[in-house]
Amino acid sequence: MAEDQEPQEESLFTAPPMAEQERMVEAILFATAEPVTIRELTGRMPHGCDPAEALVHLRKRYEGRGVSVMKIGDAWAIRTAPDLGFLMQREKVETRKLSRAAIETLAIIAYHQPVTRAEIEEIRGVSVSRGTIDQLLEMEWIRFGRRKMTPGRPVTFVVTEGFLDHFGLETARDLPGLKELRSAGLLDNRPPPGHGLDDDEGDEDSDGSQPPLFDED
Repeated sequence: MAEDQEPQEESLFTAPPMAEQERMVEAILFATAEPVTIRELTGRMPHGCDPAEALVHLRKRYEGRGVSVMKIGDAWAIRTAPDLGFLMQREKVETRKLSRAAIETLAIIAYHQPVTRAEIEEIRGVSVSRGTIDQLLEMEWIRFGRRKMTPGRPVTFVVTEGFLDHFGLETARDLPGLKELRSAGLLDNRPPPGHGLDDDEGDEDSDGSQPPLFDED
């Protein structure tokens, strides 16, 4: 039995046919903006239903369609097929644009999580302003992780399921490689700011070449 699957309770009623359970799961995923866990599906559906099996059938039925049934962390959602994301360009353009400092900070957290603020600054080569961290926390793309077992017990940062959902990822292990980041504009060819500058000062540099944030394998 799957770890996130609730044990089936005894019921006086016969569970609906699997095709009907599939329709129920489909309706719930369409009507819910946030990803839904197996536990939540089980709680909404009639006794005896097996939402995990219904999801297997539903996911297969949506293969090759304009939308896909995607697993996001431990939850499930219906999202636009990844290869059709360009059709949503207007919606993406209208969202708040991240600064270069925020993009670099977000990328470092995603690839090095759990990571402390000091470690982020060491990788970037510049200090990270509180505003940058606050913006990413407000967007719910990062959250506080566990404290490190080092002097001072500094907090760490990790990406959220909201971040994974936005970029159509199941886990952080599905993050793109260095070439994909560059083609997506998340890494550019500008030089790193000088040490000791804060985010705002560092973002003013615009010429030269920037070494990669991550080692290229």
